Amino acid sequence: MFEVLVFVYENYWRGDACPEPGQLGRKLSAHGFEAEEIRDALHWLDGLSLATQGLQLERSANDDAVATVTLQGAPEAALPQSSNAMRVYSQAEQEHLGADCLGFIRFLESSNVLSCGLREIVIERAMAAPGDPVALDELKIIVLMVHWSTGIEPDALVLDELCESREGRTAH
Repeated sequence: MFEVLVFVYENYWRGDACPEPGQLGRKLSAHGFEAEEIRDALHWLDGLSLATQGLQLERSANDDAVATVTLQGAPEAALPQSSNAMRVYSQAEQEHLGADCLGFIRFLESSNVLSCGLREIVIERAMAAPGDPVALDELKIIVLMVHWSTGIEPDALVLDELCESREGRTAH
């Protein structure tokens, strides 16, 4: 499934540029992906589309995109997260995501790459992904796909962190 998601990310510059699921499925099949992989990826992308439907993006003065998540039909967004707030992960989330993924999510939050609204979408989509626990490289693809679907382009250093493998890196 993740190979299909990477293909979609690389070939469609934004989520709204992606063709409808039926046409996308035919294109993926023509590129040689297995039917089961395509079905799983399309199902996952459908869930991503549903998760980002209530997403509102606001730009701050320094041009950072801040995502505000609202419930469908809700007139107002939730209150903004306090700087003293802490996300508590359920036992199922801890087991499915694993320590590496939870640490990476925290790193992205502290780097202001993931707002609390985007974090929740990343966690929800990671919980819908196969694997126990989810591999760190797969979580990075999920983060990329969440950014892709919202139209938020991470800056170059963040994109490098999300796309590059740790293997072969030299610590300075």
